[in-house]
Amino acid sequence: MQGHVYSRLGSFGGSAGTPSPPPPPSPARGGGRRTPGKAGSARGSQEAAVAAAAALGVAGWGGAARRTAWALLAALLRRQAVFLFAPLLYVAAMLLYMGSLPLDVVPRIITRSAPGSVYRSPQLYARLRAEMDADRSADALATVWRHTYKGGAWRPCISNMTNSLPESNGYIYVEANGGLNQQRTSICNAVAIAGFLNATLIIPNFHFHSIWKDPSKFSDIYDEEHFVKRLQNDVRIVDKVPDYIMERFGHNITNVFNFKIKAWSPIKYYKDVVLPKLVEERFIRISPFANRLSFDAPPVVQRLRCLVNFEALKFANPVASLSETLISRMRAKSAESNGKYIAVHLRFEEDMVAFSCCVYDGGDEEKKEMDVAREIGWKGKFTKRGRVIRPGVIRMNGKCPLTPLEVGLMLRGMGFNNKTAIFLASGKIYKSEKTMAPLLEMFPLLQTKETLASDEELAPFKDFSSRMAAIDYSICTYSEVFVTTQGGNFPHFLMGHRRYLYGGHSKTIKPDKRRLAILFDNPRIGWKSLKRHLLNMRAHSDTKGVELKRPNESIYTFPCPDCMCRMNRTTHSKPIHAR
Repeated sequence: MQGHVYSRLGSFGGSAGTPSPPPPPSPARGGGRRTPGKAGSARGSQEAAVAAAAALGVAGWGGAARRTAWALLAALLRRQAVFLFAPLLYVAAMLLYMGSLPLDVVPRIITRSAPGSVYRSPQLYARLRAEMDADRSADALATVWRHTYKGGAWRPCISNMTNSLPESNGYIYVEANGGLNQQRTSICNAVAIAGFLNATLIIPNFHFHSIWKDPSKFSDIYDEEHFVKRLQNDVRIVDKVPDYIMERFGHNITNVFNFKIKAWSPIKYYKDVVLPKLVEERFIRISPFANRLSFDAPPVVQRLRCLVNFEALKFANPVASLSETLISRMRAKSAESNGKYIAVHLRFEEDMVAFSCCVYDGGDEEKKEMDVAREIGWKGKFTKRGRVIRPGVIRMNGKCPLTPLEVGLMLRGMGFNNKTAIFLASGKIYKSEKTMAPLLEMFPLLQTKETLASDEELAPFKDFSSRMAAIDYSICTYSEVFVTTQGGNFPHFLMGHRRYLYGGHSKTIKPDKRRLAILFDNPRIGWKSLKRHLLNMRAHSDTKGVELKRPNESIYTFPCPDCMCRMNRTTHSKPIHAR
């Protein structure tokens, strides 16, 4: 029965008596043995082979030919799995190759330094010098300042007090530490605190410091008589404590109660903590005293600070007399510009270069010298475990002292030609013979106090850093343009003094050193492009020179006449009486 059915089914699709060919084997069931674990890939390869055979018209081939074609195509497609192992084979080969090489011939990976991170100013100067010298533009000294004070008419508001002083709450003795202008801060703050607490101030004592090494006293630098007289209606000032007070302390200043006050303490601390002790002891001391009063203070305190800084502190006659002589000589050397000159405060002394941790073009010799200088000046500070120094980042952040060459490039780019007279205020320049040469090429009329004065004139001051700094300060004060290159107390005080004298305008160029680092590190910049950037920087300084005081800014940099004019209408205008 079953055979009969098969014979009847076999008669469809063929002639009678001729058996029809069997159907092609199923790819899933026939066509060869399966490979254990590779059923999925085999199945895919078989399906692809059948599809390829059908496309080629081999459906009618004999069984042997069909199986041969399928086997060939499947074998080719299976080889794709080899490519999965290609990355592993490559890595293994590279490791074997690298391991066979000695360490001294391992290829070095070269990275490109970030813009502004490398000192390349000498190369820039060499490339642009011809174009710079060929530039015949008019000198900028006559037209450098175009803006005026933004607060309207400038009124330096330091009113004179006429009221008699009440009985003193006691004596205050302070030790002013630091250099010339840090000591100046201490003096101004001491007077302001003494006036606020209604205390009698002893003439401040100058602390001898191992860095400045200046044993000068107050009267060696400032006119003590003028100082006391100018403040007589505001604060009592004496040169020593009465004997009957000192007897209580065995005539030994170290027995007097000493306040260790945190930096930038508010005036309220002095009222709440210092005043009660002053009233109790009748004599206290505060040491050290630099920066021990916050910038933010009531108008009565700000008025006293300004009165001291801009009116009461006059340099002693020897310093003032030589300074006036050198200013006259500087103006005479600036005859082509009607007596106008530029003053530059250059901080490129060895200790400043060492402290900055910046790298210049001195190579290994420079590195050794700076390492020694850092260890002498700041033992262990720069070699602490875990401390990381990144000179390139420091330069990009604008923290590196400008070299004399960079100052020259900047000023020439700002439009000042080689006939401009420049006064350079500085200490001993690091490697001056080498580093000063380019600046003198760009500005041959450059002067210092050492070139303006004779050896005999400077002899009384040479061994006293604060007195020498006072001469620099005076000559810079009366320049047409002041250029600051590194920050610090010197330029901050000077900018405020110039605002006070010149109708609210500091007449100061304060360059964007981050921008300078990028410009001076650009190997493709041309002279015209560099000059355009630097002229914009100069114009920005002109605008900033007349800006108003911002909150928490130093009253010594921004005299702020308006806030002082309102002082008589405040609740803090009267001195504090003893309880």
